[in-house]
Amino acid sequence: MELQMLALKPHVTGSRATIKAIEGERVQAVFVAADAEKRVIQPIKEACAAHGIAFTEVPSMRELGQAACLQVSAAAAAVLKSGHDN
Repeated sequence: MELQMLALKPHVTGSRATIKAIEGERVQAVFVAADAEKRVIQPIKEACAAHGIAFTEVPSMRELGQAACLQVSAAAAAVLKSGHDN
């Protein structure tokens, strides 16, 4: 899924919210920032692997935050499946 979909579809941002959405099987796509601290994004990658969900690595936290329409950086974000709005 394209990163631009974050601006168009319901989504969650941040590591905790992303992990909760993955564990709740509510995600359509997961994005992680390549420049985020490993201790922050590793649990997300592990949750994706455990639930059979592919993730896309984005070059920077700043780029990910902007794609999610935030004025701050983000280490992770996930597009939610239809019917699973925040």
